[in-house]
Amino acid sequence: MMMHDGMWGMGPGMMIVSALIVLVPAWRICVKAGFSGWLGLLAVVPIVNVLFLHFLAFSHWPIEHRESPAPEHPDGS
Repeated sequence: MMMHDGMWGMGPGMMIVSALIVLVPAWRICVKAGFSGWLGLLAVVPIVNVLFLHFLAFSHWPIEHRESPAPEHPDGS
């Protein structure tokens, strides 16, 4: 007789590990782009995650609008 338990024994733990594998980089990308890190939570929501990727890809990132410091000259002046 075959058991059809699947991954029920490890299911919740594997779900948390899988979510963290996606969530941590999504959080960092959002912060580096100038958005709130909380926006990265959308990366673990099915279907919404695809829309989230399109949002990141095609929106203007707040970090692009901040003034960057003037580059230093090699001679230190």
